[in-house]
Amino acid sequence: MSHENESAEPLVRYEVADGVATITLDSPHNRNALSRRLVTGLQEALDRAGADDEARVVVLAATGKVFCSGADLSEAAAGSMEEGARTIVALQRAVVAHPKPVVTRLQGPVRAGGTGLVAASDVVVCAEGATFALTEVKLGLAPAAISLTVLPRMTSRAASLAALGGEVFGAAEALDWGLVTRVVPADGLDDAVAEACASLATGSPQGLRETKALLNRDLLASIDERGPDLARLSARLFGSEEAKSAMTAFLSRPKG
Repeated sequence: MSHENESAEPLVRYEVADGVATITLDSPHNRNALSRRLVTGLQEALDRAGADDEARVVVLAATGKVFCSGADLSEAAAGSMEEGARTIVALQRAVVAHPKPVVTRLQGPVRAGGTGLVAASDVVVCAEGATFALTEVKLGLAPAAISLTVLPRMTSRAASLAALGGEVFGAAEALDWGLVTRVVPADGLDDAVAEACASLATGSPQGLRETKALLNRDLLASIDERGPDLARLSARLFGSEEAKSAMTAFLSRPKG
């Protein structure tokens, strides 16, 4: 496939059935990294789901083995991340402020910025084999933009260990630490997601919208108050010589 044809392929899929709008990250070639094009497609899909009268619940899913590998470091290393950081804040806000419940179907690893999507979701159904890591500290960065949603979900002790250590942790820890809602065997993931959606869909549209707004009121206010400053912090760190050097070294590692 030529680069032109590849670039024309949508990186986010949208479908609706039985009251559920499924938004699928479909960029397995870069492990569903949050590239500009993927983020734009995801924002458009979330807007579409919000206006779709056929959808009462939204499922966020991904193709391939990895749910989301975080920021697209090849883009980040090549230029300013200020716009990118603001976009990550806006994306989390779109999930938190969405008029419909958002259920994340977490089939595999999620790293760094992708954790913000998970944390912004209302319900997270996670396969036992999924893993997590806030790896920013290893690259001279901090989980700045995603702290808006990640820190309110996780216990403070867990957040300190995860963010300062940057080490991989598993689904059981993510459950204990408040980052995910439910952990199930991989072969039971679809049934568990369907069960969660069926339960949520028993709510009326107004009931779901107003209850979600009530639950997320403080989180949304924090995003609006602190989001711009944290986006600037993220951009400053990404632009630092220490981070640029670390990202270049990371991208130069032998693959495989």
